[in-house]
Amino acid sequence: MTSFAVVAEGLRKRYGDTNALDGFDLAVPEGAVCGLLGPNGAGKTTAIRVLATLLRADAGRAVVAGLDVAAEPAQVRYRIGLAGQQSAVDEILTGRENLEMWGRLYHLDAATARRRAEELLEQFGLTEASGKRVKHYSGGMRRRLDLAASFILAPRVLFLDEPTTGLDPRNRNEVWRAVRALAEFGSTVLMTTQYLFEADQLADRIAVLDAGRVIAEGTPERLKSMIGGDQLDLVLREAADLDAAARVMAGVAGAEPAADADTRRLTAPVRDRIGALTEIMHELQRRGIAVEDVALRRPTLDEVFLSLTAEKVTP
Repeated sequence: MTSFAVVAEGLRKRYGDTNALDGFDLAVPEGAVCGLLGPNGAGKTTAIRVLATLLRADAGRAVVAGLDVAAEPAQVRYRIGLAGQQSAVDEILTGRENLEMWGRLYHLDAATARRRAEELLEQFGLTEASGKRVKHYSGGMRRRLDLAASFILAPRVLFLDEPTTGLDPRNRNEVWRAVRALAEFGSTVLMTTQYLFEADQLADRIAVLDAGRVIAEGTPERLKSMIGGDQLDLVLREAADLDAAARVMAGVAGAEPAADADTRRLTAPVRDRIGALTEIMHELQRRGIAVEDVALRRPTLDEVFLSLTAEKVTP
């Protein structure tokens, strides 16, 4: 039987006339990295705040690390780490002093807090700046320090709310490595992100939110398969051939391809990837339609996200 580190059942939270959470259900297995995706206002941050005991739900039930969030919030806090969208570091203290302070707040003895601070400073590339006051840090450095603080205890459950916003690619990769290492040691990670490629890189499971509830859930590969499996992209030499080539692709793929006249590109979902590619290319060649580029690829999470939430978007 799978053990779950995070369970939410029917969570509801209302702000005035707005339902931030409207029957939010989620189950995250122990040791998994789960990505929480959704458009702005979907309820991602509200869900994190409820699960991390920062906000009380109006209805429903939540269990984190085996403890009821509403009934045992203090015990839950001791077992979790949290990095929210707003930095929680002290600008007056140095980077090292911030991490040592967090260690002491988690009841580590002084020597252990110092050792853990040094490990995290090195892990997040902050050793050289560790003696500087945080008010002199760049935005990216503050974010890395904030994330390091959430790793102090190697928590059983780590909540990350858009953890790499504002970080450059190198620093983002450092955060990814730290998250993977934490998961390998058995911690469970629940993260929100606006970068869908980040969820694709990190998450074992993904839950897509819209209007305060989960509308799709599964592994990245399962979600990608929901919109038709593999995609075939063709770039034609002549834009005048788009209509004829589209008819060929539709006949083989069984679906009308998406066409972009500016780039002379046609895209269609295919199930028998090699067979469809061979048949389409043979027919285009027979008709004298020249192809400049061809590619078979899996759908991206961006395409999954847009497909799942398209009907909610108004022009």
